[in-house]
Amino acid sequence: MARKAIPARTGQRIIETHTSSILADNPLGDPSERQVHVYLPPQYDNTRYRAKRFPVLFDLVGYTGSGPAHTQWRGFDENVPERLDRLIGAGKMPPCIVVFPDCFTALGGNQYVNSSAIGRYADYLTRELIPFIDHNFRTLASREHRGCFGKSSGGYGAIVHGMKYAKYWGAVASHSGDAYFDFVYQAEWPGVLSALQKFVQPALQDGIKRKVAQQKSPGLDDGRVKRFLDNCWATEKLSGTDITVLMMLCMAATYDPDPRAPNGFRLPYDLVTGERIERRWKNWLKHDPINMVASHKDALKSLKGIYVDCGWQDQYHIHFGSRQLARMLERHHIAHRYEEFDGTHSGVDHRMDVSLPFLAKTLR
Repeated sequence: MARKAIPARTGQRIIETHTSSILADNPLGDPSERQVHVYLPPQYDNTRYRAKRFPVLFDLVGYTGSGPAHTQWRGFDENVPERLDRLIGAGKMPPCIVVFPDCFTALGGNQYVNSSAIGRYADYLTRELIPFIDHNFRTLASREHRGCFGKSSGGYGAIVHGMKYAKYWGAVASHSGDAYFDFVYQAEWPGVLSALQKFVQPALQDGIKRKVAQQKSPGLDDGRVKRFLDNCWATEKLSGTDITVLMMLCMAATYDPDPRAPNGFRLPYDLVTGERIERRWKNWLKHDPINMVASHKDALKSLKGIYVDCGWQDQYHIHFGSRQLARMLERHHIAHRYEEFDGTHSGVDHRMDVSLPFLAKTLR
């Protein structure tokens, strides 16, 4: 696979360091000082455009990712700045500034919302990074010219920000964003519960077990989750199973935080019997985008543009959630653009060739 030709005029990547007061003393002990990578289009330093201000987009990456990773070299593919250079150079999208925030956490990421168990990452983006970028760069500093986009957890973050934080964003784009939790997350929990058994104390012994009781405090960690987390944080290389377990614990910390609970969050399943705890699961479903549209329809209608897409072979079955989300948007007469394509959850960066021009044209 040949690499695409480099445009004659390319933008530049600026690396800024930002110290957050909002992330200071966050519950996971993650750093409050973060690098923020910023893409400036070729026109930014052109003398013809020295007074020009530009729309700005925020790139919200998926789980286990970080914004700066989207600006790094990629074999047989473009990184996001190279993609922007090509699209802008070919006249397929107007020039814009793109911000790559670092929102990684000790739980492998977050969903770009506020959580007492993880940190106030929605506030970090909207109340700190937006004014920081507007102060340091020639942005069109209003929500009518500002948007966010992302894939997977980042796509979830984008659509939820369009609902809950519409005063900051004029348009959003979600690629394969988490939705329909009954499909997307529920299927992962049996494997997660089995993996956590390794961290039971006293350890499960060989032989026949003849009596089983429910967990004494369903929904609360009996110690195995904490031991799993400590093991992850002390391990140099995590397995695929480790990542899945960590991801689901991150989701629990996002959707059902509780400062009174061990580790700061509650669990939606009995760790011993695997029975779903319905009152806990209801807290998850409150955060499911398909259940949020009705109560946030006015905010969504205020946006200048909404873009949603997903591959119809998504291995996490997110295409079913994307379809339901699109139907909910239609039901409430919310203007949007929805597309499906022949693809999975992986290798879908090429879809930014559609979403980035859509956002830039909408916000210019």
